[in-house]
Parts: sequence; C-alpha cells; structure tokens
Amino acid sequence: MKRLITYTILYFLATAVSILAENPKREFRGAWMHVIGQSQYANMTTEQTQQYLCSQLDKLRNAGVNAIIFQVRPQADALYKSNLEPWSRYLTGTAGKAPNPMWDPLNFMIDECHKRGMELHAWLNPYRVTSSAKQVPAEGHIYHKYPKRFIRYDGKLYFDPGQPENREFINKVVADIVTRYNVDAIHMDDYFYPYPVNKKPFPDNASYAKYGKGMKLEDWRRENVNQLIKELNATIKSIKPWVRFGISPFGVWRNKSSDPRGSDTNALENYDALYADVLLWTEQGWVDYMLPQLYWELDHPKASSEVLAYWWDKNTNGRHMYYGQAVEWTMNASDIAPSNNPTQLDHKIALTRQLENVQGNCWWPGYSVTKNYKGVADSLANNRQSTVALVPAYSWIDSIAPEGVTHLKLDEQKLTWRKVLTSDLMQVQRAFVVYAFPKGAKVDLENSTAILGVTYTNSYTLPSHMKGEYTIAVTALDAANNESNTAATLEIKL
Repeated sequence: MKRLITYTILYFLATAVSILAENPKREFRGAWMHVIGQSQYANMTTEQTQQYLCSQLDKLRNAGVNAIIFQVRPQADALYKSNLEPWSRYLTGTAGKAPNPMWDPLNFMIDECHKRGMELHAWLNPYRVTSSAKQVPAEGHIYHKYPKRFIRYDGKLYFDPGQPENREFINKVVADIVTRYNVDAIHMDDYFYPYPVNKKPFPDNASYAKYGKGMKLEDWRRENVNQLIKELNATIKSIKPWVRFGISPFGVWRNKSSDPRGSDTNALENYDALYADVLLWTEQGWVDYMLPQLYWELDHPKASSEVLAYWWDKNTNGRHMYYGQAVEWTMNASDIAPSNNPTQLDHKIALTRQLENVQGNCWWPGYSVTKNYKGVADSLANNRQSTVALVPAYSWIDSIAPEGVTHLKLDEQKLTWRKVLTSDLMQVQRAFVVYAFPKGAKVDLENSTAILGVTYTNSYTLPSHMKGEYTIAVTALDAANNESNTAATLEIKL
C-alpha cells in the first residue's frame, strides 16, 4: 500500500502539467469486439448485421479509437469463409450454418475499418472448441475426424496443447487468414491452457506420457504454449512480414511471492495457472505487442492496476506495450484521493502516457464504449481521445520511412494525390495522413491537433463545415506505420 501511495503522489505531480497537454500523435487506441456470447448477430439479417457493425465502428471512431480487435475464431470456428473450420454459431445461431445471403464478416470488417482510417486485428482463440458442456462441434469439424486430439475439461472441449498435430493445425488456420485477408495483425487473448476450475487437474496424462520427455509437467505445458507462439510468429512473418502478432494476457505474470521478478500482487498467475510465460515471448521477439488485461481498479487490494501498470512498463523487452482497460470497472470506480474525479478514466489514461514504455490502451468491451456507459464515449471524444492518433510504428519490423506522395490537388471538397509505386512490399504506401494548418501557421507534422484523418485510399473529402484558408499536408504510412519524411502541401481556400 505504501508503494501505491507513492505512485499516486507521483501521478498527481506529473499530471499537474500534462493533463493540459495535447493528446499524443502516436497512440494505440483499441477496442475489443467479441462475438462469443453475443446473441444479437444470430438474430439479425445480413443487412442488419452489416448496418449494426458499421454503426459500432462509427461510434468507436468518434470516440477516438484507431484499431479494432475483432473476434473471428471464438471456438475453433470462423466468422469468415474457411475450408478448415465451420461457420461460427455466433454469426448464424447454428454451428456450421453459412450466412444467407452469403457474406464474409472478416473481409467486411477489414474494408469498413480501413474506410474509417482504423486498423483491423483478427482475434483468434487457439485451443477452445466449446464454451459449455451442451455445445457440440459442427458436422465436418476436425474434432469428429480426430477425437483423440481433444480434451474435455469441466465439460468443455479443447485442443490438447501437448499434441504437435494441433499446433500444426492452428498454424494452418492462421496462415490461411494471413494469406487471404488484408489484416493488420493477428491477436490472441488470455485463453491458453484453461483457467483452473475447483482445482480439477487438466487431463493431459496421455500426451504428457508420450511427449513429456522427462520434463516436469508444468514446464512441459509452458513449453507447449511457447512452441505455439514461436511457430505462429514464424508463420505470420514468412507470409507477410508486416502483419503484426499481439497477445493480450491475463494481467499478472507472477506474484512477487512466487518469483522476485513478479509484481506486488496476490492474484492468479499466467505462468503457473495458464502456463503462459508471456515475458519469454517478448524477450525472444516472438510477439510484436503485449496487451495485458489490467481490468482492476487502481487501488484493488489484490491486483492494483496502478501497481501492475508500473510493473509491465518495466518488462516490455523492447516490444510495444498497451494496456487493456475494462470500461465498466473504470467508470464505476471513483479516483484515488486527493482527486475527486467520480471515475478512474482520466487517471488511467494519464498514467499510460507518463510511463516510458507504454504506447496506448484498449477498451473492453468495445460495446460498452458504443453504449456510452456512464459517458465514457463522450469523455474520450471530448478529452483524452479528442484528436486523431496514429498507431505507433513497429521499428523492428521495418524502420525505413516510405516515399512521400505527389500531385496533391483539391476539387471542390475532395483532395486527391498520387501514390509512389514500389516493388519493395515493406515500403508500399499503405495509408495516408491528412493534416490541416490555418493560413500562416507552421506546417508541424508533430502537431496532433492538425490531423484531420487517416485514409487507406489516395483521396480524402474535407469536412463540409471546414471554412477559411489552410495549408493542407499529406504524408504516407507504410505497413509498419512508418510515416514519410516529407509531405505534399497545398494552399486552399474554402
């Protein structure tokens, strides 16, 4: 508790000035959109579903979100056209039933996110097959062909993580998505080995006897997950080196009572309960970003999200670090004294911006933002996410800036420009940033308030309410989010 008090004092000293500062130009502002347990999709027509998804994206973009983490494989099924796994029950209401009329939700979401200048991260759960004892995999599911490759635990069905054939299959699923879809990233959350239930042992004795090779059971399980992560990263990068790989683990790696390197917490541990050695993955460079779920209140007695924020900041290992924030927990909790803020929203965002190695936040669930729970969307839109932010660049993937654009023109309200073509796939101009500076103002590309928007096409329609004289500047972004060093500029009068 003494440490928490110290952190809190430092927070208020640091934010005395920074709370008035501009929002950063570079910041990950994500939102998770899960489908598991969401009945609304199965109750809608295709047209209604598409309209609903578009309305969700519009609301999230208006709240400053720049990356959507969309669940496309909740339980060894698919919200996209797949020859490997059946259609998801959460899309049509029946496992294995294709939508009618036919459409591809993943492809639709990629296009709609990019239209709004947002990234799309395809979210997969690796081992889960069913989420209740009553569910049965659809006809044609790989389970029916190879039932011995699966384990039932607490009534639910899982791929056995200890069988190499399962890792190979999961790699095929990811390779299929990366090959056929223009995703910006592949994302996995905290469900590796299942969360323990009433101290019931996970029944993997057979695969342990066959593949354990004398290792301790716990070490062998961790190695199974390690191998999956290592292989997935290699698979992704071998197909499209610019596609990122991100993990969103449970918020505690290990408690200090278990390991002196651990956090000053007293909670379930990734390392010991889920067999996920998430620190190793960043140390080895197997993932591009870590997004721990710091859902608890700042002053939670067993798992303070403030204590954990500082701990994760010190354990980034050179990879990007974003923090998962639970909307309702954040908005329901009053800030820590001496603040009289009725929520912890500002405190949590300000804290991430002060930490040296943290580059943003992700909101769970995105639906709570779109519902404007206790005014969260209004607060984000009007304050902490009021400006457009670019997703941070991934310098270890590529650190070379792309060429700038040329031939910038304005026809009525529509800007157009020419891309610079290249055979170097890492330097392809993937997206563009449009800035507007009042006449006479310096063209400062670090000024976050000057960004009008991000577009994935070589055109941009200026807002109809925009009047006066401006200098427009347009830059290019490559697939690793490097920005061109030069901008095309144009003096306009509206």
